[in-house]
Amino acid sequence: MRNGSIIVQKYGGSSVSTVDKLKQVARLVATRAREGHRMVVVVSAMGDATDELLAKAQAVAGEPDRRELDMLLSVGERISMSLLAMAIREEGLEAVSLTGSQSGIITTASHAQARIMEVRPFRVEDELDAGRVVIVAGYQGVSYKREVTTLGRGGSDTTAVALAAALSAEACEIYSDVEGVFTADPRVVPDATPLAELGYAEMQELAEAGAKVLNAQAVEFAKQKNIAIYARKTGSEGRGTVVRLNAPVAPSGVRGIAHERAVATVEASGVSLAQAREALDAMDALGATPRQLNLAGGCFSCVLGTEDLHEPRTLEARLEAILGPGVLSTGRGAVSLIGEGITRHAHVMRAALDAAAEVEAEVLGVATSSFRITLLVPSLRVEPLTRALHAAVGLGPVPALPVD
Repeated sequence: MRNGSIIVQKYGGSSVSTVDKLKQVARLVATRAREGHRMVVVVSAMGDATDELLAKAQAVAGEPDRRELDMLLSVGERISMSLLAMAIREEGLEAVSLTGSQSGIITTASHAQARIMEVRPFRVEDELDAGRVVIVAGYQGVSYKREVTTLGRGGSDTTAVALAAALSAEACEIYSDVEGVFTADPRVVPDATPLAELGYAEMQELAEAGAKVLNAQAVEFAKQKNIAIYARKTGSEGRGTVVRLNAPVAPSGVRGIAHERAVATVEASGVSLAQAREALDAMDALGATPRQLNLAGGCFSCVLGTEDLHEPRTLEARLEAILGPGVLSTGRGAVSLIGEGITRHAHVMRAALDAAAEVEAEVLGVATSSFRITLLVPSLRVEPLTRALHAAVGLGPVPALPVD
């Protein structure tokens, strides 16, 4: 058996999007291995490979069967893992690539949005003991029915955290093309600033509200297992962001802002409990996860993220059959302010509503929790509102002090 601490790293699609970038990752991994660490590396598909495969599937079938879609989309990560293993061998180290199923990633049977149930990392441990760097295809696993499954967008994060827990790893490092987690998406808000550390709950809320750096299920898994996650930029020597237990609370009440450009809403009146259950069953069967669910006085409403929704027309038809015509609406987006105890600060809600008025964003709905204030607005006003909110709640850069 080989000694040395285990490090689990995950590299996103942008980090392995070209052969040159993939070779850079191989050099980075080799450096850590030569320092004495036992390396497990989880990879996403190269660049936009998943989107390209999805586009091909939709060109063949408007709403592809989700089981066949999983078989197709899982190919992207397999390409990355094989090429990276070859590149690491070129660096003079032994390496082996493993699929999700070969790595022991056991999931639920829900295609396109499966959840990891357990990890049986016996093969991974054997390869580490043999002195090899282990490259694992992220985003995928196998169900108890021995079906290939995928974990939804960002699922490679969950693969990495789950493996880190199962292997009792020293660290779980998530690498992407940005220097950690920012107060907002820096591509939308140029003044966004990096966050040094976050608690699990705040990071999970940010991820569920649309922040792309970390996957919400991965953060949930890390919280359950008390695993610190380090989010960093590939090749950078910066500290990045650490997500851990007992991170300090933001004094202003607002830690960051997340947005989703496109969500769908379900709204119906005169709904019985039986109809509500039937509607929820229909959403679950098609992989649509309802958020901000409300049922009161026969009025039923919820918000659906559309990123992993592959059968929108089928869902709309089923919901209309249960709840009536015109219940599913699109063309909407969501902007969320995130922070522990955020609703204790009344000025935050006032600032949010004032910012919406400033950019002429019609507020179609408001939802709150102890960590979040979400404004539902037309899709075209999402980015202007995100920038306005960032300034309104004081998340921009601190002004320089005057020189005497």
